[in-house]
Amino acid sequence: MPPISSLIKFGKKEIYLPKFIITLLHTPQLPPTHAKFLVPLNFNKLDLRDYLYHVYNVKSMNIRTYIQQQKVQQDRPGVKAPQPRRWFRPRAIKKMTVEMDKPFVWPEQPENMDAWSKEAHNAMTKTQQRQDTPEAQRDDHNEMAEALSRQAKDLLAGKSKWKPTWVDYGDEVEVERDVRI
Repeated sequence: MPPISSLIKFGKKEIYLPKFIITLLHTPQLPPTHAKFLVPLNFNKLDLRDYLYHVYNVKSMNIRTYIQQQKVQQDRPGVKAPQPRRWFRPRAIKKMTVEMDKPFVWPEQPENMDAWSKEAHNAMTKTQQRQDTPEAQRDDHNEMAEALSRQAKDLLAGKSKWKPTWVDYGDEVEVERDVRI
């Protein structure tokens, strides 16, 4: 009997510029010949198999799919006026586990993170998380209002001169009013 890799036809569906995101998950409990991915809900096993083959030249022997439903929440997150007894279920997550023909081993964690500027990444992540809060949005609104107030006071006091921001198209031309169409 021929090996299973010769029975499976690889590369039928070519993918050039994908419009989707596939995430490889770090799963130390799986053997090295298995990899777990987060994929879009409309993705199927053949799409993932052909994607891995064309992009990374990885042949997948077996693919298992699991759709994980999210917990039901009361009202949508981030709503300004939450309403009681309005239920919302976040979008489901689709995971695929792939059995590959060659093992994949995650590289060791580097001890020195200077080359990856980990401090800058952590600071940026912290800033982004802070900007997503309603308090930060309110602070940004207050800062903008203060800047506009200072600018208006400077204009009224004569410290700065007002400049138009639109494009000057030349002199105005009067148009005839009695035109019949």
